[in-house]
Amino acid sequence: MKGMRWVLLGVAVAVAVWLPNGLYPAVAVDMLCWALFAVAIDLLLGYGGLLSFGHAAFWGTSAYTAGLIAARLGAPFPVAVLGGALLSAALAVPIGYLAVRRSGIYFAMVTLAFAQMVYFVANEWSSVTGGENGLQSVPREFFGLDLSDPYYFYYAALPIAALGLLLAWRIVHSPFGRVLVAVRDNPNRARALGYAASRYKLLVFVLSAFLAGLGGGLFAVAHGFVSLDVVHWTTSGKGVVLVVLGGIGTLWGGVLGAALVVDLEDQLSQAGFTLVGLITGGIFVLVVLLFRRGLWGTVADLFRRWRRV
Repeated sequence: MKGMRWVLLGVAVAVAVWLPNGLYPAVAVDMLCWALFAVAIDLLLGYGGLLSFGHAAFWGTSAYTAGLIAARLGAPFPVAVLGGALLSAALAVPIGYLAVRRSGIYFAMVTLAFAQMVYFVANEWSSVTGGENGLQSVPREFFGLDLSDPYYFYYAALPIAALGLLLAWRIVHSPFGRVLVAVRDNPNRARALGYAASRYKLLVFVLSAFLAGLGGGLFAVAHGFVSLDVVHWTTSGKGVVLVVLGGIGTLWGGVLGAALVVDLEDQLSQAGFTLVGLITGGIFVLVVLLFRRGLWGTVADLFRRWRRV
């Protein structure tokens, strides 16, 4: 089993390094950003049992913050991205403190309500965010190196995305991650064993916001522009769709879902299709009906059954 893990890791590294050679580099960068966002949501949903429709607040907060740090302070883009992610994590503390006291649809609605508040602030605070015009001319500064070419920026952003994914993997496979799953499955029993269920939920909420912030900050720098779409509720919905397509609770399913959806959207737009959402929505319905555990989850389950034979 350990040998298979090393094989999968080698394949993942090879694909990541090759990606901008097989795709338009800007699309490859978008895949990295949305992969971080999907993994962040899966960390909360798949391992914490909490469905958030408000993660656009953290994605967008980091995007605006990273854009402002890069544009007005002239900081290197990794510093700007990290600053945005840290502010997103800080914002998640009060939101999470109030939200984790609820569960199910009530938790989802509370997070959505807070995300809409962030959207309102971003829209009205036009002197900082640009309002409907957005935040423009976000530079890709990296200690004097020219990263205006998306091809070079991809390889500069890849280590940040890899560290974010590694952090998510470490969280899931740590004692904290195992307790988190226990809290998800049976919170009453976890409390009886002495674990503070609310604290574990709050901590995974903050960690999830940090990972979402990494993706949002990279997205802002990659595009050189931040619009109100980054804090719109549809962004949260897209993240949930990526997780469901790949497989809830698989972690890497979100990466697969992000790669497939981003590539599909790019292919459809190049082909001149205007109803991209209709086509991707239809594919989403088919995957949900045919692959109950998502694409990654179904393949992993079939592989486990094959090994038992």
